[in-house]
Amino acid sequence: MDWRDPPRSGCGLNLTLAAIGRLKPNEPEYILTQDWLRRADQAGRPLGLRGVRHLELDPKLPQPDRDKEAAAFLANLDKAALVVALDEHGANMGSVPFSAQLIQWRDRGEREVVLAVGGPDGHGEALLRAATMTLSFGSWTWPHKLARAMAAEQIYRAISIMAGTPYHRV
Repeated sequence: MDWRDPPRSGCGLNLTLAAIGRLKPNEPEYILTQDWLRRADQAGRPLGLRGVRHLELDPKLPQPDRDKEAAAFLANLDKAALVVALDEHGANMGSVPFSAQLIQWRDRGEREVVLAVGGPDGHGEALLRAATMTLSFGSWTWPHKLARAMAAEQIYRAISIMAGTPYHRV
């Protein structure tokens, strides 16, 4: 199968990068995240991706609370969305297999895939249970703001692999 083939289902897939907390527009992590997602959105449309968006959730809690943050995540997501939790205990998946997984979901007719970045203390149990897949950026611990930018770059990388562009060099 050529990864550039149009979707078999004909409907398209939305990708959402959802994160707890709001970044300020002048923060480097915000600028990086927005840039990668803009590129992903432009590159993905010819490949059967309906859109790539950034959803910031700010539950306005006096202090971090993973369970309340998980409830805010789940309340703001489409019930049919596939959730991919980014968590330190998740599986490692390379960029090429992640791209292939997106193609599989697109071709299966899934409407939305949400990559979920937790707050400073990670995800609550309810979100981890609701997740279709849990992935990790390796055994190192990353700041949640930087994890958001890294997830945005991986979304763009996966789409560039799908498109067959030279961005991803093996």
